[in-house]
Order: sequence, then structure tokens, then C-alpha cells
Amino acid sequence: MDYCFAKLPLEYLHHDSRINPRSIGVNIRGLIEEFIHGRPQLHVTLAWWSPESGDEGEVQVFDGQHKAAAQILLGVRELPVRIFVRPNRNVLLEANTNAGDKLRQVAFDAAVKRHLGNTLYLERVQDYQKLTRLPPEDYSFSELDMVRLFRGEHRELIRYVIDAVRDSITRDEGNKLMDFVEWAGKGTEKPLSYSTIERTFYSEFLYMKPIDTPLSAGLDTGTNPRRLEREQMVRLMSLFAEVFFVEQWNPDTTGRRIEDRVFKGEPIPLGHLRAWRLAREEVLANILDWVRLTIEHYYAFNQEMVDKERLMQRRHPEALWSAVETVLRNLGDLPCWVDTKLAQTIFGRKPNRDFWRKIFVDGVSPTGIRVLARGLDLKSLITPKGAA
Repeated sequence: MDYCFAKLPLEYLHHDSRINPRSIGVNIRGLIEEFIHGRPQLHVTLAWWSPESGDEGEVQVFDGQHKAAAQILLGVRELPVRIFVRPNRNVLLEANTNAGDKLRQVAFDAAVKRHLGNTLYLERVQDYQKLTRLPPEDYSFSELDMVRLFRGEHRELIRYVIDAVRDSITRDEGNKLMDFVEWAGKGTEKPLSYSTIERTFYSEFLYMKPIDTPLSAGLDTGTNPRRLEREQMVRLMSLFAEVFFVEQWNPDTTGRRIEDRVFKGEPIPLGHLRAWRLAREEVLANILDWVRLTIEHYYAFNQEMVDKERLMQRRHPEALWSAVETVLRNLGDLPCWVDTKLAQTIFGRKPNRDFWRKIFVDGVSPTGIRVLARGLDLKSLITPKGAA
């Protein structure tokens, strides 16, 4: 690729959020300190320039945003940049994705990798249309058709397909749960991390293989399997947020050393404490096991077959959603979530999922501590409070 080096005023530089959607993170502090001490960062900012018409076009920065931001905060008004001239932007996209993923130069957060995977998926959709001479509005092919055509990169393409599904769910404006999720790592400002979302909601309910249904099938009738999957995942996650986090989680109280604070007698709002405990991955995973059981039981009770691997690709009736909400509320009413005496014995440790599975089944932890009055059963969980 052709390139040049230039020192440009800030007014000429723009952030390319397509190739690098990562926002400025907390590690900018370290870069600021490096520059303050006069230690240069050896890799200059990377950008591209590709004028659409004539000789005018924005210089788009796709790598080195943190270094650029650190210098800007210190008063620098011009930055040295390596500029690729009229490059193949898809190559730059894949190069930057690999740098933050399998090459581990500066590892991207999982959510950023999913967003990049989604972008690459959309690129492959367009590539498929061009290679098969389909017009841009023709989506009569399936995910499986794409995997077969691009068989030389079928593993990557399968990942792109699933990344697109995950990214569409997390970035859906109606997904209320994402207000309570740390996008990068596991902090204490919010109760959930993005990685926990992937290891619970997504691993439990998403279909992780390419499907053979045309991309356009059922879009007009509301029966497209991937769209149904996204809509119902957003509904489930939002319902979880409404039951456990909305008006319960206090970002000012945070979750920092919360069990130690409880043990020492610090007054913690009980709704906030419950939210933190329910958001633990080992707890959340077991709660979703009961949600799955509720869905499967509904169809079995009504003598209907259901594909257990594609559970969210079928539109669930309102009666089932009502049952799921009842189960979540009954689980949220368990006294263990607000029992301060369990701060050290149960919640002060880091058990695995089997630890909580036994508690839910027997009411007693593997260490012999009584946590619930009795083990859970689905009949009680799907019965609303006050019902006969």
C-alpha cells in the first residue's frame, strides 16, 4: 500500500470508529505519565486517506487513539501520522482486528471484538452478493451458503456470524440490561461484566452455528429466526434488568469489597446487595438454567415440540413470558440475597456453578451451610405470590 508520513494539526484528524470502535479507556493514564516523563511511544498513529472525489477527504485514524488522546490532553496540537493512501480498507480492518485478537498486541475487549466481527460479517455478505452476482437488496442466501462459498475461511466466518448476532443484541437500544454492564473487564461501578453476559445469557440461549434459512426469510412476517432470536434475547435481558437492577442498583454505592463492608456492619441498601449477588456469574448461570427449564416445561405441558438448541428462534407466547417473569421474581425474593450473615460464609468466596446448583436443588451448600429453607422446585417458582 502507498503511504506517507505527515505531522498534521488536530483539526485534520478524525476517528475511524468502523475499523477501531474501541473507546478511550482508563489505561490512558499510563501513557500520559510516559509522555510527561519524556518517554516517547515508538509506534506512531496510523490513519488512511481516500478522497471520494477530487483531492479532498478526511484523514481517518484507526490505530493509536490512546496515544493521540494522551498527547492532546497534554496540550499537543499537532501529531505525527503514518497515512495509507487510498488503501484497501478491508485489509486494514482485518489487520487491526487480528492485532487486537489472535495476535494479542493490545487485546481488545470482548465486546469490541464482537463489534469488529459484526463489521467483517457485513463485509462478507456484500462479498457474497458480488461473487454470486446478486443485487445489493437480495438476501435470498443463508449463513450456511456463505460458509460454503468462503470455505477457505469457514472458521472465521462462523465466528463472524455469531459475533453479528451477539453484537446486534448488546447494541440494541431497547436492551435495558446493558445499562448495568461493564463493557471492559470487571469493575465495581456496575454489577455485570460483558464477559459474564457471554458466558451466561449467550452461551445458554444463542444458537452458535450458521443456519440454512435465507437471511431475508420471514422479515415481513416477523418469523425470521435470527431476528426472533435477537428480539427475544433483548426482551429476556431487559426483563432481568427490570426485576433485579432497575431502581435497585446504586452506582454510587458500587460493589467494591461489598461483602467485606457488609461483614463489618456497613449499611448497604438491600436491593443493591441483592443485585450484586444475583449478578455473580455462578449464580446468574443457575438462574438461567431455571429460565430454560421454565420454557421447556411450558411447551412440554402444552404437548408441543421445541428445538432446545434454537430456543429463542421461536416466538414465545405472552403466557410463557409471564411465567418467566414470575420465576425471576420468585427467585429474587429468596431471602439469601439480602442475608448479611452469609457475607463471609457463602458470598465471601468464589465458588463454581456446581456450588450454587447444589444450593438451588438441596437448599444446602456443599460445605453444609443451610442457605435456603428447602430446595427449589419449578411448580413453586411458576406460581405467582399469593396464588392458591
